[in-house]
Amino acid sequence: MYWWSVWSMTDTYETKVEQLRKIIGKIEDGTTGLDESIRLYEQGAALVKECECLLAEAEVKISTLSRDG
Repeated sequence: MYWWSVWSMTDTYETKVEQLRKIIGKIEDGTTGLDESIRLYEQGAALVKECECLLAEAEVKISTLSRDG
């Protein structure tokens, strides 16, 4: 495993978290209609799943490094 693959994964995770924060802000601002709120909620739920997968991958990589190191 190379160090840049870990950093690339981290950037992707951070980007997804920032997108999720923006979605939450739009839903909570009170100006978004019901249909748009539902669409944003669906996007947010998908981002949460993607973040969970990235975190699980990171956990496996860290465990492997700890074991091999």
